[in-house]
Amino acid sequence: MSAAVVLSTEDLRAVTAFAAGSAETVLGIFEADQPDDSRPRAAIDAAWAFARGGERGKALRDTAWAALKAARSADTAAGREAARAAMAAAGAAYLHPLAKATQVKHILGAGAHAARVAELVAGEGAADHLERTVRRATPLVVDVLSRYPAAPDGGGRVGELTRLLDTTLRTRRPA
Repeated sequence: MSAAVVLSTEDLRAVTAFAAGSAETVLGIFEADQPDDSRPRAAIDAAWAFARGGERGKALRDTAWAALKAARSADTAAGREAARAAMAAAGAAYLHPLAKATQVKHILGAGAHAARVAELVAGEGAADHLERTVRRATPLVVDVLSRYPAAPDGGGRVGELTRLLDTTLRTRRPA
């Protein structure tokens, strides 16, 4: 059985704002791929609404699932990853208070998917994008992250990027 992690609503809102900001940086990639599909934008908007004081209810969860479905309709790998970043942003509000490494994906998933988009679009490493993501992390986000074990193994390239973000945030506090 995993130990409980203490999380306040303020903690959840900070993590969700961080995730929404991360996903928002690559939303245009999905929208260029699928201009008539508003599901990822709706997920990011719902994440921002929660982060700014809204409810954490069914509508937020539904937009996350819809963004995941939108990823399946994208024509490009970058478009798919951008929609997954939006899904992860809305899903960040559902960070569980369980000391499990898999929960780190709720905190860093949107940033990792967005970094993957940057790699796919630029055709090179995501170092600059990851650095901007690290700078976007507030001290509260880093504090919440530090309550959990390190990111888990696996997950392909997005998993690698998650672990890189995790290690960087834990060892170098944002300014």
